[in-house]
Amino acid sequence: MKWDSEDEMETTLPRKLKLQFLTALSLPVFTGTRIEGEDCNILKVALIDSHTGKTISTGIESSSKVEIVVLEGDFGDDIGDNWTLEEFNANIVKERRGKKPLISGNSLLNLKEGVGLVGELCFTDNSSWTRSRKFRLGARVLDNLDGIRVREAISESFVVRDHRGELYKKHHPPYLCDEVWRLEKISKDGAFHKRLNKENVKTVKDFLVLLFLDPTTLRHILGPGMSTKMWEVVVEHATRCVIDDNKLYLYCPQAHKKDGVVFNVVGQVLGLLSDCKYIVSNKLPETEKAEAQKMVLYAFQHLDKVLHYDDEASLRNSICSFTKDLSPLHTQTMNESFEGNNAIPKGPFDYPQVNPTSPDIIRSSLGEYGPDQMGSIDVRFDQPMDFECRVDNTLICDPSSSMHLQYLGGGSPGELQCAVDRFLFPCSAMVKAQRRWKIVSSVVKWFSLMLKIQKGDVSSNDRMFDQDTRF
Repeated sequence: MKWDSEDEMETTLPRKLKLQFLTALSLPVFTGTRIEGEDCNILKVALIDSHTGKTISTGIESSSKVEIVVLEGDFGDDIGDNWTLEEFNANIVKERRGKKPLISGNSLLNLKEGVGLVGELCFTDNSSWTRSRKFRLGARVLDNLDGIRVREAISESFVVRDHRGELYKKHHPPYLCDEVWRLEKISKDGAFHKRLNKENVKTVKDFLVLLFLDPTTLRHILGPGMSTKMWEVVVEHATRCVIDDNKLYLYCPQAHKKDGVVFNVVGQVLGLLSDCKYIVSNKLPETEKAEAQKMVLYAFQHLDKVLHYDDEASLRNSICSFTKDLSPLHTQTMNESFEGNNAIPKGPFDYPQVNPTSPDIIRSSLGEYGPDQMGSIDVRFDQPMDFECRVDNTLICDPSSSMHLQYLGGGSPGELQCAVDRFLFPCSAMVKAQRRWKIVSSVVKWFSLMLKIQKGDVSSNDRMFDQDTRF
């Protein structure tokens, strides 16, 4: 009954139609460039019922002819949506004297089921000469719909710049190789640009390096003409730069490489290596961050002592190899530094280390893949087993692998811990550790089955030999 009453109200109300842009404009807009919607979509105009908000997809109105016009940028600011047809027409902007039509291309379109697509349109002149220095796009119905008033559509106001201004466009986000004037508040060939060029700060990368190493000097180079607010804007824009160089750098002041700082290509501190333990920068107190930044500054002054790595994985392996130089006593001291008897010590990258001599820890962390469940694994072989196979040719004894069977039978505790850490936690993820443990348990189970079969064959051969001897 309620729906029926609503339908009756809609039929009794006078029809109130309006045009509406369905897509927002892609900004900024330049002369000579096609007018498009956001994300390079085509601009769409629809005929809408003002009472219901739905598109009019049937009737003669749904196929009306529509014209796209240019309006003053401040039109509609004071009167909202309550303009008349005369006010709309009075705010249409025409071209300047002696100039081409303000927009070129096909400004007419036909609605199809209430929706129309704006064709190839572009501005021939900028908007700097108008009273608001901005334009709006407008759309109006040209057909006579039996006296029905269709309210015109207007877009948001926008600035139209000359095409040559596109060459000076700022990049969002900037890239390391961009020239420094691509940053906000730094105009090409302007005062700030000239000051920076004089100090060999020519790219966004140069700007970021000086920003991280010595922001005071960078602030001094720009001079008092850059206000605090301008400084915040340019720094915020610069720090959104795409760091497309994934190399990491390690600087250790001393030769034993137990302490050092890790930073990226622009000198940003990523972490601190303290007594062979790596701590990420967001976990460092402010005092240690300041000390780490000083170490980076010293590293840029002594580039011959800086080690570089292609990615984080190679850096992990390198830091893990440093622990081989530690004595067992020192390793024990590192493990005992954690509180509580049940605390699990953490490795160089803040992931929990698995102590190979602690089966309780292995059971709790590996679940169904722990040693207790090894007997339940069903290992099947589709191919006949070759008992003459050499252990050297197996997967876990591959010379290129970082883990060998020699660690299972000997080696120092530091070497064993490093091997387990490399194998279990290359990405600090327990899920991957469980998968790897499943592989290890399957291989060990396979070896144990081979040994049992070999022993069974030997015992059976002995029995056969005894029987032959009796005969």
